[in-house]
Amino acid sequence: MDLSKAIKEKTLALGFDAVGITTAQPLDDEVKRYFEGWLASGFGGTMGYLYRNRDKRLNPQLLVPGAQSVIVVGLNYKPAEVDRNGPSSRAGEVAHYAWYEDYHGFMKKRLYALREFINTLSPEAHQAKVCVDSVPLAERALAVRAGLGFIGKNHMLIHPELGTEMFLGELITTLALPADPPNRDHCLDCDDCLTVCPTGALRSDGRLDASLCINYLTIERHDEIDPVLAKKIGTRVYGCDACIQCCPHTHQAPSCQNQDFTVEEDKVRLDPEAILDLSEEEFARQFSDSPIKRLGLKRLQRNARISLANQTPEPE
Repeated sequence: MDLSKAIKEKTLALGFDAVGITTAQPLDDEVKRYFEGWLASGFGGTMGYLYRNRDKRLNPQLLVPGAQSVIVVGLNYKPAEVDRNGPSSRAGEVAHYAWYEDYHGFMKKRLYALREFINTLSPEAHQAKVCVDSVPLAERALAVRAGLGFIGKNHMLIHPELGTEMFLGELITTLALPADPPNRDHCLDCDDCLTVCPTGALRSDGRLDASLCINYLTIERHDEIDPVLAKKIGTRVYGCDACIQCCPHTHQAPSCQNQDFTVEEDKVRLDPEAILDLSEEEFARQFSDSPIKRLGLKRLQRNARISLANQTPEPE
């Protein structure tokens, strides 16, 4: 069997929903200029990791010397309908991706299995590195080049069939594999995501000011949040899906079919008052295998206070 075909079939058998292959050559100058200009505009806020390892982020060969190919995989996480009322009528909203176990470990385990599978098939020795989000890599740009989708006006990767709710992972390898054609699609006349963004983080000029994004404010920002922006967070306690949920591609996409990756219903909504009562030990236990663990109790309680304040009617 053709090696690329075998790799793709194994990837899907491991529970991923999409796979494409691209070259490990550096991303083109247009991507580099956009990224450098975006950083220079201060749109990265306090996310210092974005300002480090810039060359590695744009060049997979600096992560794996001699790399020839990048296998890009996608895992659909669109949840099926569940009870969203939460533990109380005052429960705070949680971004969909955090309804599940931490996807980093889930995807890494399967990418390591893919690497071992390739070892059994490849006639030549090769080096390969597993990447899931925490490695400095412009994964959305690579996913576009691997044919998995296009970057929408909401700055998310949009897969033609699976929509916007998809985790990405990569296997950078020294094997030379045939590259898939890049995706050339783009958003057309729909501006729903720009209109629905609560804070104006999705700018009219097409750029994303991440320092205004509710995902950044509730997850990445460590200090207190400006009261004007805090008001726009609404009842959210972790992240925001506004620009994802309004997207027509999201509406048309199937829900997650992976039986090993299922919604944890106690994470669908969180009670802000219960969060404020948590001890460090209780927080660590409750969120031991959740993306929310990365947030830490202090920031989660900050978000809970904002959620409660936004649920309290202002005096007339």
